[in-house]
Amino acid sequence: MMSLRCLCHLVLRAFWPKIFAYFPSSQKTLHSDHEHVNPSSHIEEATVNRESLELPIDILIEEATVNRESLELPIDILIDIFALLEVPDLVRASCVCSSWHTAYTSLRSSGWYNRQQTPCLFYTSESVDNNIACMYSLAEKRVYKLNLPEPPIHSRNIIGSSNGWLVTADESSELHIVNPITGEQVALPSVSTIEQVRPIFDESGALQEYELSQYYGEEEFGCPYTRAPDKLRDDLYVKAFVFFYSSRGSYIVVLIHNPIDQLSFAWVGDSKWTWLPPSAAYEDCIYIDGLLYAITSTGEIDAFDFTGPAVVRKVILNKMKNYIDERMYIVQSPSGDLMQVWKEHDAISVEDVADDLSGLEFETTYVLMYKVDMAEKKLVYINGLHDHVLFLGHGQSHCITAEEYPQLLANHVYLTDDIKSIALLWKSNHRDIGSDIRKIENE
Repeated sequence: MMSLRCLCHLVLRAFWPKIFAYFPSSQKTLHSDHEHVNPSSHIEEATVNRESLELPIDILIEEATVNRESLELPIDILIDIFALLEVPDLVRASCVCSSWHTAYTSLRSSGWYNRQQTPCLFYTSESVDNNIACMYSLAEKRVYKLNLPEPPIHSRNIIGSSNGWLVTADESSELHIVNPITGEQVALPSVSTIEQVRPIFDESGALQEYELSQYYGEEEFGCPYTRAPDKLRDDLYVKAFVFFYSSRGSYIVVLIHNPIDQLSFAWVGDSKWTWLPPSAAYEDCIYIDGLLYAITSTGEIDAFDFTGPAVVRKVILNKMKNYIDERMYIVQSPSGDLMQVWKEHDAISVEDVADDLSGLEFETTYVLMYKVDMAEKKLVYINGLHDHVLFLGHGQSHCITAEEYPQLLANHVYLTDDIKSIALLWKSNHRDIGSDIRKIENE
């Protein structure tokens, strides 16, 4: 039987060369170089930039012929095909005609679009407007510029990214999730509903500041302190994730926050954040089949079960070390195994920047990988990635197969800088970003 991937290629080969002869208008497109995309553009109002929709030469068949009626494939077949596409091609496909756009919309709203993407680098630049963000596609080796909704993306802190969503904190320290491709944005519960946060109002009822209490599930370890609304986000938020829970048909947002890197969560549409005591010192999370796995700075892994009426916590793996040195990540391998990844970084030429921290740089020195043996409750050392590729940073951690992503280098780790002090205090400093095989060999 022909695979869906092959069918997808055949459909694109047959349809794409003639597509714009029949459908000169379309909903929207990703624009490259100095062109912008407005994700909220209406289908009749946008214009197509054919250059930005160019496909690889092997897909273009000049002699292909197609009639208009042959484009009307059943929606369920279109959805199956579209589910195999990378995001840029998926958005382009949505521009073709009304039926393709309907299939695209149905796929997005259903939560079935879970194709693992070639990761992109999301960033902002001083050379573009405040509402414009840049996205570098590793698959296409090109930069797209995206027009995002208010508030301006340049004024927000990026708290995390996963499953196509960004989690951002605005200048009032309020959180939103935003899809940079579609422009969809959803406000999350107010920061004032986080367990350790208390708003302070003046006599007229206007918000003045927030009090941040210093306790977690086991003890109170310090006195509360206050922060202005625009400063709280720098102290409070550490990392955030967005996961789709298929049986509930909704998204869940998981937040690692201070004090001491605790966990809270909220379903999209909730009015408040729900705290997950008693543990703390979490560094990374992954969501698999109704279970949230969270790793601490000492290698402990807790699993939170969301399938029942109340969240149940279970310790999957006890702490693996007594010191806090490396950055810790939890990843699912392509075979389904859980992995622990330890990343160490060191400052470069500290003596040269003692009086001027604007020159401070950090470099990743090594990455260690372990398979989590659930039955034996131990770690098994992994000697190299071989045909896999690892992505680590401030977004969700990923391990993918290089064979499925020929643009990526096998046995390499791709890094983005996730040292919070650098990101917040010295934003212009050189960042530890790139890929390297040396970090994972011969450890």
